[in-house]
Amino acid sequence: MKAKSPSQSRTVMTDLVLPSETNPLNNLFGGELLARMDRAASISARRHSRRITVTASVNHVAFNHSIPLGSVVTVEASVSRAFRSSMEIFIDVWIEDRFSGEKTKANEAIYTFVAVDETGKPTEVPPIVPETELEQARYDAALRRKQLSLVLAGKMKPEDATELKALFTD
Repeated sequence: MKAKSPSQSRTVMTDLVLPSETNPLNNLFGGELLARMDRAASISARRHSRRITVTASVNHVAFNHSIPLGSVVTVEASVSRAFRSSMEIFIDVWIEDRFSGEKTKANEAIYTFVAVDETGKPTEVPPIVPETELEQARYDAALRRKQLSLVLAGKMKPEDATELKALFTD
């Protein structure tokens, strides 16, 4: 299976925050943002795997800045690392200043998707080859996050989590 770069799965979705999508403070509902991120991540996973993909987990979400009514919101997603059948998708959320057009990072998230066949059985996906420093950093961190998840789930012994252990030892 031929390796792919994260840029081959890059998905960019831009939309406007409408009144029906806001809370009483006139900011975008968190659930609405999660849905937008899930859609972008799904497209990214499908672009990478060329398979049906399903959300396996939402590993991390940081709501760092509220997103006001009328904001232009851009959700950028790409596969940061591929394992056997799963893919970690890193998502950046940007808001655009209405007057200057300057973009500010508002939020980020990390989702895991699994590629499946027509019967729902997990299927192999191509590996990732990072091309930039940021892609490499996200790629390396993805293995540590996966090992932590496996240790916490009791599916990996802590002593076998070599990448994770390296953070705490010389």
